[in-house]
Amino acid sequence: MKHLENDRGVALIFVLLLSVVALITTAGLLVILGKGGYLSGQQKRYNTALEAGRGGVQATLQVVADRGIDTIGLTSVFLGGDLGTKLTNPTDNWVVGIDRSSMINPLDNTTYDLRFDLGNYRIHSKIIDTVKGNSEADTGLLKTGVVNTGSGEVTVMNVPYLYTIEELSTNQVNPSSTERVKISVLYQY
Repeated sequence: MKHLENDRGVALIFVLLLSVVALITTAGLLVILGKGGYLSGQQKRYNTALEAGRGGVQATLQVVADRGIDTIGLTSVFLGGDLGTKLTNPTDNWVVGIDRSSMINPLDNTTYDLRFDLGNYRIHSKIIDTVKGNSEADTGLLKTGVVNTGSGEVTVMNVPYLYTIEELSTNQVNPSSTERVKISVLYQY
């Protein structure tokens, strides 16, 4: 009976249990902090790629407006051979063999129409659909195309071209990383 009433080891067991709980809590907090830092870094890389992609969209739209001529001085520019056909003809009139899919493979230059570099990012752009209009690159759309009914004279109303463009922005150093963005654009010109 005397042995069962001895409680000298209970405090040791209680302290060990509290130590295990504290160790598990600390380990959990360290894991959460590590994941938070990782996700924050991923978000930063994605936002950087997105901003490069938005700049790439603006440059691509300028090349489209200039009918496939690089007038803004892009670095390391590649203009695909089918770009002129895609800019001036509706999709139904494209010759057989012109790629109409939205897939862009950075390693295969037949899967994109335009490639250029913006800082550490490489932009790949591709026109996947064209709806033909009657506007030209040098005429503009302002102050023209109005029907004048009072004079009996009818002028042709300008109908803009519609382009569906896919763009892929990737990091030049590591193109297969998660630092990439794909943007879809519907452009009216």
